Amino acid sequence: MSEQETETLLEFPCEFPIKAMGPADVGLDEIVVSIVRAHVEDIKEGSIDTKHSSGGKFTSVTVTITATSKKQLDAIYQQLSDHEHVKYVL
Repeated sequence: MSEQETETLLEFPCEFPIKAMGPADVGLDEIVVSIVRAHVEDIKEGSIDTKHSSGGKFTSVTVTITATSKKQLDAIYQQLSDHEHVKYVL
């Protein structure tokens, strides 16, 4: 088994959805896309999905990327988790 196989079950490159949730009034979609874009060369058209909660207080943003490594995904998740307006990352 290679070192990559022991760290993750994913085979890279692969399509991978990253979802972040937070308050609706802070421009969360721009925050999430900016963070992801710092780690991904190209975000394809149609790969960003934004939904608002039924009460309108929260927003979820899903960005589907072509992930190239576990290290890349870890860096994206860490930076999203560290941002003050991102409350959950899936």
